[in-house]
Amino acid sequence: MSQEGPNWEGLLKWSLAHSDGTRSTRNLSEDDRKWFMEAMQSQTVDVVRRMKQITLVMQASEEVLESQGVTPDDIEGLLDELQEHVEAIDMANDLHSIGGLVPLLNYLKNSHANIRAKAADVVSTIVQNNPRSQHLVMESNGLEYLLSNFTSDPDVKARTQALGAISSLIRHNKPGITAFRLANGYAALKDALSSENVRFQRKALNLIQYLLHENNGDCDIVNELGFPRIMMHLADSEDPNIREAALRGLLELARDKADGTRARLIEDNEKLKQLLEERIRNISAMTPDDLGAAKEERQLVDSIWNALYKEPSSLHEKGLLVIPGEDAPPPDVASQHFVPPLRAFSARDASKGSTQQKDDKPPLLLGPGPSSA
Repeated sequence: MSQEGPNWEGLLKWSLAHSDGTRSTRNLSEDDRKWFMEAMQSQTVDVVRRMKQITLVMQASEEVLESQGVTPDDIEGLLDELQEHVEAIDMANDLHSIGGLVPLLNYLKNSHANIRAKAADVVSTIVQNNPRSQHLVMESNGLEYLLSNFTSDPDVKARTQALGAISSLIRHNKPGITAFRLANGYAALKDALSSENVRFQRKALNLIQYLLHENNGDCDIVNELGFPRIMMHLADSEDPNIREAALRGLLELARDKADGTRARLIEDNEKLKQLLEERIRNISAMTPDDLGAAKEERQLVDSIWNALYKEPSSLHEKGLLVIPGEDAPPPDVASQHFVPPLRAFSARDASKGSTQQKDDKPPLLLGPGPSSA
């Protein structure tokens, strides 16, 4: 079997033999140049060709794969590799053109929970800050499959990964947000908040905050469904990430809205003031190290207090809002969570397609079937 991965040791020795760092690069001999090019080209992967090979495997039935000795772990490994390839936005968009998107979405209905979870993870990578792939996944009923797993999958990991993929799919995607609402997505998010799985809860809280930030009118829906009381309960969690995520959601509800949402929040939830006072007492009792780690929580508590009562919280008087060595808090704490990742920089080129050369006849990965007795 050939050695996997680049021959780093050989390349390093070659580089050291031809440069001592004190002189300009000399011209290579033809033999040196040929050796180097062969060493590099031998490690070059034709990504599209490899994605076509993976697609052929995804298109095969579970029975065929089993007959060829392909295990669920093998499929997970292929999905891991596919995820690495589609991190490039052009490759993500190419997956549909080579016939790989639909088989990937079908894996969301696979009988193995880990494969369902990993398939959702790959979908999340494909659609993140990628309008073209978001459209293609929506067009292929991907949101419907993900919603089914999010609400009904018996495996919590598969449910969590489906929720993460939904979040990536509908962000900055108005048709996706509309479809999520029409599918009773907020009720499903409410159920997710009752889960005992911290990661599942946190993903649900982050999506709720995003939806409220993007659509002020949705505050009515979450109030009617009883979200404020649930978020207040979670804002008292021992997990700092859950606390912060719940506080971010409450901040969206506490802000002034033209429809009077904030007034109803105060009227129906006097307990919120007690919660904030309790959080301030806990913050006041923190050690310097804990205060540094709780920077965002301090800012969120003060922002909610200011939004509700139009005055700074007592954290100002105590000198705990900004501790020595910290910069002043930003005027809008929540907005920092809506800056798209770096991949958004490439999104403007999403419609141009890939410049990779495509292989029309990918080799089959599957070997011959079992010999007959």
